[in-house]
Amino acid sequence: MKLKRLFSSSFAKGTENYLNTQKKYEILRTILYFSVSASLFIAGYLQTKTKVNLLTVVAVLGCLPASKSAVNAIMFLRFQSCSYACASEIKNHCGSLKGLFDCVFTSYKNNYCVSHLAVRDNTICGFTENDKFEDNEFYKHIQDILKMEGHKEVTVKIFHNLTKYTERLEQMNALEEDEAKTQAIIETLKSVML
Repeated sequence: MKLKRLFSSSFAKGTENYLNTQKKYEILRTILYFSVSASLFIAGYLQTKTKVNLLTVVAVLGCLPASKSAVNAIMFLRFQSCSYACASEIKNHCGSLKGLFDCVFTSYKNNYCVSHLAVRDNTICGFTENDKFEDNEFYKHIQDILKMEGHKEVTVKIFHNLTKYTERLEQMNALEEDEAKTQAIIETLKSVML
């Protein structure tokens, strides 16, 4: 619990610096889990002078959650949070828009890392710092997910240029908002994010 509190400022999905914070948390948790298993094995060996004992069985079973944690750590190591400069610029232009930082969406073919997403009614705009981002496949993937959740006719646009993205954020701020619809779309996006 203390470990989670240490990272609590950026621990929730969609908050700024979420990926980097989650990465640190997963690495520390993995080290802790493997340390517990190793210490149980060593204690059993020192006590019985043989590997064949009950603590060895417990240590091996303890490797299961440790391995699962290692997989999570490896997944988070592949992605970077939105850079500080970009995040500051985006926050200056967000105004009343609801947005999500550090969004990673996975599909069978690709992983899509979006630095920031802004949502207003049926409009989703995002910014990515990834030069190899495959826009069209991402649009299809997200729209399919949103349709399955009952969100029809949602437009999705990803920007690679920060200036154009911040201009679009200003335009979106001027639009009227159906807060319930916006929040429902945000919750759907959070449920499928890494």
